[in-house]
Amino acid sequence: MAQLFFKYGAMNSGKTIEILKVAHNYEEQNKPVIIMTSGVDDRAGVGTVSSRIGLERPAHPIFQGDDVFEQVKAINAGANCVLIDEAQFLTKAHVFQLAKIVDELNIPVMAFGLKNDFRNELFEGSKYLLLYADKLEEMKTICWFCAKKATMNLRFHDDQPVYEGEQVQIGGNEAYYPVCRRHYYNPPLDMLGK
Repeated sequence: MAQLFFKYGAMNSGKTIEILKVAHNYEEQNKPVIIMTSGVDDRAGVGTVSSRIGLERPAHPIFQGDDVFEQVKAINAGANCVLIDEAQFLTKAHVFQLAKIVDELNIPVMAFGLKNDFRNELFEGSKYLLLYADKLEEMKTICWFCAKKATMNLRFHDDQPVYEGEQVQIGGNEAYYPVCRRHYYNPPLDMLGK
């Protein structure tokens, strides 16, 4: 029976590389997958899933007003799995559409994304995935400044931590660090931006 999975983690926890690995495993067995990503993240180009270790693949972008259920039906209603990157940027409606893919098309959906933003507030997509997913899995990484588990994302600008501002600012290691709670509130300022 198909299920909706939400695999979440801080920055650098390997979410995108996991998508590419899962896709490879399905496709190696001649089982088609659909890879999708938020149209908001354009770091590697809109419609590209790109890992920090250099692997990337084209993906179907999801934009604000899109109906993901209809997109999946049009792409391949017989796919063996739908993989979603940057799921934190999805809307409540998108999450309901993912559940509909699982429930009506019987296709497993694996959504990967951040749980919380740099202010430690839930993203809309993450909030509704936490509520509606059948299975939740935390993907772990370590704090940029120590060996503890990172659970938060620290935004920085001009070598200073940033705790206020717009929720969405697309960026990678040049703007965010995965950190533990202690270093979220007390980052070593001499190590920011290095």
